[in-house]
Amino acid sequence: MRGAGSGLRGAAWVLPAAIVLVALNLRGPIVAPAPVIGDIRVDLGLTATIAGLLTTIPVLCFALATPFASWVIARADPERALSLSLVIVLAGTVVRSMPSSAALLVGTAVIGIGITIGNVVIPVVIRRDTSAERVGLVTGVYTSALNVGSMITSLGTAPIAAAWGWPVAIAVWAVLAVVAGFAWTYAVGGRAAWLRPSPAEAEEPLPVTGPIDQVMDAGAIRTVRAASAPVRPARRLITWGLTLAFGGQAFSYYALTAWIPTLLHDEIGFSKASSGASSSVFQILAVVGALGVPVLAAKWRPRAIISLVAFLWLAMPLGLLFAPQLWLLWSVLGGAAQGGGITVIFIVIVRIVSSDADARRMSAFVQGGGYLIGSAGPLVAGSLHGATGDWTAPLLVVLVAVLTLGIVGTTAARRVS
Repeated sequence: MRGAGSGLRGAAWVLPAAIVLVALNLRGPIVAPAPVIGDIRVDLGLTATIAGLLTTIPVLCFALATPFASWVIARADPERALSLSLVIVLAGTVVRSMPSSAALLVGTAVIGIGITIGNVVIPVVIRRDTSAERVGLVTGVYTSALNVGSMITSLGTAPIAAAWGWPVAIAVWAVLAVVAGFAWTYAVGGRAAWLRPSPAEAEEPLPVTGPIDQVMDAGAIRTVRAASAPVRPARRLITWGLTLAFGGQAFSYYALTAWIPTLLHDEIGFSKASSGASSSVFQILAVVGALGVPVLAAKWRPRAIISLVAFLWLAMPLGLLFAPQLWLLWSVLGGAAQGGGITVIFIVIVRIVSSDADARRMSAFVQGGGYLIGSAGPLVAGSLHGATGDWTAPLLVVLVAVLTLGIVGTTAARRVS
């Protein structure tokens, strides 16, 4: 068992509950400006391309700040790193709510850095502190909560803005960071009987017994340990495949998240409030995919799940392209797919790593490269829409990204059981 000073408190539900509250802050702040982007553009004089940066900047931070996040987690323990993540998100949310373009962009970047730390450390915590049979379930709960956070902000931002203005509407979500901070502080205050051994205990060498001529010397032991050390992520072909697949998933998700309210307003004539509420369907249906994938993972191989996810994902860009009036159906299918896509990739990562350090490096590499690709989604979609005046080109680009997820993802996971 882990020592009292390092464990997580209480019964088996405490850690997942704390992770859920933390996860509400790891996507919601990004999508908060989308339902009121028209008001922000009018007040601050932003172009469509600059407005796209409000979603692009955090995702770009996910890529560029990932080495920093990995360094923070390696120097501090995961508990402190996650607490720091919440503090940074809180500070960025407050700064972003100030009614100036500079504060808007700076606060958005600060939020991105804070979320990056949380992105990298959560899979490490789940792998370390969750029993093997519960890893898939807790991962699904975590990714579900990411989308619940997006749904809450998509639903609530426009009505709040109508009553008190957009600065208040995007600042009020700082309350979630405060609540999550208290929950996480409670969770790390004790120890839980259901946790696995700590890394130090798990990696402690077994005592060597037997005749003296059978005992290896220190040099031989170091050689064996070096030979059994995990291969660095960049030297593994599956890492690059998962990174590209994650990039296709992230590109599609953030491009649609940033522009679905505007697309529905343009194509169907929804009001601002209705567009925000309608786009929340895409977010909340991700819960179905995020919780359904761990169930499938108990019987299906990951490559089969990725194929199913990609097939359902295709309905979103194709449906909006040819029959936008059926947006609800496409949002249901695409929402479930995007929740399942990120979940199955995280499950593959957990299954192929061999230690906490390996998990941290793999998580940082896949998410860093994937989010670098994904960061272009809102900017590319916004620029194409601005250049063409319609949504055909942006949706075709999303279609290509989804195909990348399906083809590369299934190929990369072909040997994972």
